[in-house]
Amino acid sequence: MVSIRKELREYGIFPKKSLGQHFLIDRNILNRVVRTAQISQEDVVLEVGPGLGEMTLALARKAKSIVAVEIDLNLVEILKKKLTDFPNVDVIRGDILTLHFRKSDFPKGQRMKVVGNLPYQISTPLLFHFIELKDFFSTLTLMLQKEVAERLVASPGNKTYGPLSIFTQLFLDLSIRFFVKPSAFFPPPKVDSALVHMEWREKPLVEIEDEKWFKKVVKGCFNYRRKTLVNALKHSSLSFPAGFEERIEKIGIDRQRRPETLTIQEFAFLAKTLK
Repeated sequence: MVSIRKELREYGIFPKKSLGQHFLIDRNILNRVVRTAQISQEDVVLEVGPGLGEMTLALARKAKSIVAVEIDLNLVEILKKKLTDFPNVDVIRGDILTLHFRKSDFPKGQRMKVVGNLPYQISTPLLFHFIELKDFFSTLTLMLQKEVAERLVASPGNKTYGPLSIFTQLFLDLSIRFFVKPSAFFPPPKVDSALVHMEWREKPLVEIEDEKWFKKVVKGCFNYRRKTLVNALKHSSLSFPAGFEERIEKIGIDRQRRPETLTIQEFAFLAKTLK
């Protein structure tokens, strides 16, 4: 693996703290990421934050095509030069959070596999973004902050359980594959990381009649996660039918429970009851 430190010096580039840049410098970890993503010659891959392109090169040797999205203009120019011998790689400069996936930049008729070493400050909003655009993707293999990874797999009653846990588990089969020490990156972050692999379920874990309403109810509850369920709902900005407290009791949910104790199934019943 090319020395990232040396390459950065040669290009006169310094990692940007504002963009959360931490370059993966451990070849063994890089190879494990690529193996976990299970890329074949039939796959179209969306790589988020390719950096200096070391993982891009590894993916390009396995995949049908790569769409690499990088926000840093200096890195985009370097990537295009380094990847000239790989016509199956398309480097796009852009913010992954605002990129229009429905435009012609992206392959049509085939769901993409996502691979990326995500900047920590955008990992949570980007996961919600991917869920909103789930029709475009088949799998997600992402390097995340360990804390975020633990939120993804958290169960009811756990202090890290929340909307991110519910929305990802509703639509995705997911698992933490391994943890990564800060020394695997340059510059090293202050926290450990984790590689999470996710695959879309054929159908959601629970049938949801109105997905938008379900999300509003969940978020409304967790805005006041330490209050009782009824008080959390009363403090939310949502409108509910008269006598909604009694409706909650009728479906077998104790209204004195805290939102963080409800299962995904119970949230589904709750949203349906309060519609």
